[in-house]
Amino acid sequence: MSEAHGAAPVPTAAQLAWQRDGFGVFLHFGINTFYGREWSDGTLDPRGFDPSALDAAQWVAHAKAAGAARVILTAKHHDGFCLWPSATTAYSVAASPWRGGRGDVVRELAEACRAAGMRLGLYLSPWDRNAACYPDPAAYDHFYRQQLTELCTGYGRLDELWFDGAGSEGRRYEWASIMDVVDRHQPDAMVFNMGRPTIRWVGNEDGLAADPCRYAVDRVGKSVYTEDAESLDATVYLPPECDVPIRAHWFWQPENAATLKSREHLLGIWYRSIGLGAGLLLNLPPDRRGLLDEADTARLAEVTAEIGRRFAEPALPARLVHEPGRVTAYFDGPVRFDHLELREELDGGQRVFVHEVRADGPALASAGTVGVRRWHVFAETEASRLEISLGDPAARLESLAVFHTGATRLPSLDPPSPDMSILDLPSLDLPSLDL
Repeated sequence: MSEAHGAAPVPTAAQLAWQRDGFGVFLHFGINTFYGREWSDGTLDPRGFDPSALDAAQWVAHAKAAGAARVILTAKHHDGFCLWPSATTAYSVAASPWRGGRGDVVRELAEACRAAGMRLGLYLSPWDRNAACYPDPAAYDHFYRQQLTELCTGYGRLDELWFDGAGSEGRRYEWASIMDVVDRHQPDAMVFNMGRPTIRWVGNEDGLAADPCRYAVDRVGKSVYTEDAESLDATVYLPPECDVPIRAHWFWQPENAATLKSREHLLGIWYRSIGLGAGLLLNLPPDRRGLLDEADTARLAEVTAEIGRRFAEPALPARLVHEPGRVTAYFDGPVRFDHLELREELDGGQRVFVHEVRADGPALASAGTVGVRRWHVFAETEASRLEISLGDPAARLESLAVFHTGATRLPSLDPPSPDMSILDLPSLDLPSLDL
């Protein structure tokens, strides 16, 4: 089992830290919340924005209890409504009755994050359906830089800046000057997907990565996602993030409670994102009170408690012995287990693209990448030694752990429905996970 590579692109310390964090919470909240919309066109009356009991500390507390390392807020969605009192537009919380027009959702969340030791990220949609200057690219680029500067200078440290290309087909923004704002004011922030990205979109909104889960991208391509397409023709290190709503929609809507994803489905998402070496960004939308819905938080707690139970303590410590292209794990006697977690040493770049696991000789699992973490699931097995071939002679494992969980199958995904966009199961070819 081998795959030819050149020199592997090397991650920055910030990229590795982000990858090891794994899980974050997305907070879609804004004018759409109060009008039952997913996307709106910038004409909804800002006086409709009036949460009765907004509590950003409640958002952060639930995210932290679930094990999230960061929260990301839609500071401005495509409708152009700003959750902070921007000097660039009248279309903001300042035009709403909330807090007497003196409120600032971004500030309240930033303060709650600091108090809880939670990392903060902000989403500033490049597309703006309210801004009168949007048809003029140069004028809008200036407008957008002003908004980004306000966010980058007014709320302390930002750990992630989230930019997507929705609605921007055919539009080129002046990403070089936009990214100069980030470099000047928030140089340590991870940048999602556009401009000069340090992390990338996985390619679907179902929360699902695939195997192999590659961190080195040969070419991002000529699109709105890059500041300079030609400079990204070379291979770059861009680990993927999987974004997915806990319900069928991104913004809270009273009628979509029935679309709350099941415990089993969310466990399946965890295994097919974090368990495949990607990051997971799960959306929990605040409701019209300005609180996270109790059904959503209860389901999240149920799922993360089960993840915690399964991976709380290894069944038995392992001693790793490395040889070129392989590693042997020795246990102090036979151990029974049904889950295996592998973690690759990534300081020198991703090097494992195929691997095979043998338990006291017989093959136990065969798959592609390992990355920051890789979970394998199988029928209960007993072994005193595991042998893992890694394909690349320079590859090494950072750690290996086995767990006895009682769960011997990969969690299943809910069947597709008109309200849920789910990747076809056959596209998830995970031979090491399927029994």
